[in-house]
Amino acid sequence: MFRRFALAATIALGAGGAAHAQETEILNVSYDIARELYAAINPAFLDQYEGEGDLTISQSHAGSSKQARAILQGLQADLVTFNQVLDVQILAQNGFVAEDWQDQFPNNASPYYSLPAFMVREGNRMEIDGWDDLVRDEVSVIFPNPKTSGNARYTYLAAWAWAMEEYDGDEEQVRDYMNRLLDNVEVFDTGGRGATTTFVERGIGDVLVTFEAEALNISGQTEGYQTVVPDQSLLAEFPVAVVERVAEQKGTQEIATEYLEFLYTTEGQEILASFNNRVHDEAVVEANADRFPEVELVTVEDVFGSWDEAQETHFASGGVLDQLLRD
Repeated sequence: MFRRFALAATIALGAGGAAHAQETEILNVSYDIARELYAAINPAFLDQYEGEGDLTISQSHAGSSKQARAILQGLQADLVTFNQVLDVQILAQNGFVAEDWQDQFPNNASPYYSLPAFMVREGNRMEIDGWDDLVRDEVSVIFPNPKTSGNARYTYLAAWAWAMEEYDGDEEQVRDYMNRLLDNVEVFDTGGRGATTTFVERGIGDVLVTFEAEALNISGQTEGYQTVVPDQSLLAEFPVAVVERVAEQKGTQEIATEYLEFLYTTEGQEILASFNNRVHDEAVVEANADRFPEVELVTVEDVFGSWDEAQETHFASGGVLDQLLRD
C-alpha cells in the first residue's frame, strides 16, 4: 500500500545545539495529498537555511478549503501551500494574507501545477480513456466532495469544461452530463487523500479522479494501478502565500517567505517534479519532458471567467452544484 505520513511532520535544524539557542517554529498548512511532498521539501530547505538558531517546520494537511476555514478559526499558520486560488483568496479577504499575494511570487504565486487525471486498476478493464467514459452506467467513480476539497473542485470544473466543448455550450446537455457524473460517484470523501484511500485500500470504485501528480505517485508506488491522462483537462495551480497576520505576530515572516522562495529554486523545482508535479523551471521541465504527456489545458478564467465567478455560480450555497445534487 502507499506510504502514510502523520498529519503533522516536524523536522528540526541543529537540535543538538546549545540550550540557549533561539528556537523558531513555522507551520505550513497545506492540502490533503501533499504530506509526502513537503516531508521531502523540508530537509532540503533546512540544509541550505542560514538563519540563526534552531528552526522547526511543522506540517498540517487536510482538504484545502477545510484548512482555510481552520486558519480563519485560529490555526496558527505561518504560510499556506494550497491547491486552489479561492482558498487563499478567502484568507486575503479576511486580512490574513496580503491582497496582492499573487504578485509576491512568480507564476501568480503558483510554483508548480497539475491537472485532473484518472487512476484505474491495472489493465483498465473498464476502458476508461476520457471524460465521457465516467458517465457510463456500469462505471463507479471516486473523487472528493467539491464542498470541502479543492481537488474535487478542479475535477468538477474540468468535467464541466469538457462537456461545454463536447456539447457546443448547450447547458441543458452539460447539466445532464454532470448529473450522470455525480450519480456515478460512489463515495464523496472530504479530501483527496481520503478518496485515494477509498479507491486503493477499500477497493471501492472503477476510477479515481484526482490530480495527475497523486495518480502517478500512487500508481508508481503500488502494484495494480495505472494512470490515464485525458486529452483535455483543467490547469490546476497550487498557490502559496505567507499568512502575514500570524507571521508578523510571531516574527516569522522572513523565514516563511524564504521557505516559499525555495520552491522556485532549481533544487525545489526538482523535488516538486520528482513527486510528479509539473513545474516552470525550464531546465527541470526539459529533464522531465518524457514523464508528462501532452494535454490540452483550459483554465478557470477561459471557461468560467474567474475563480470568484466559478465559486458564486457553482459552489456557493444554492449554486449549480447544490442544484445538481438535489436532482
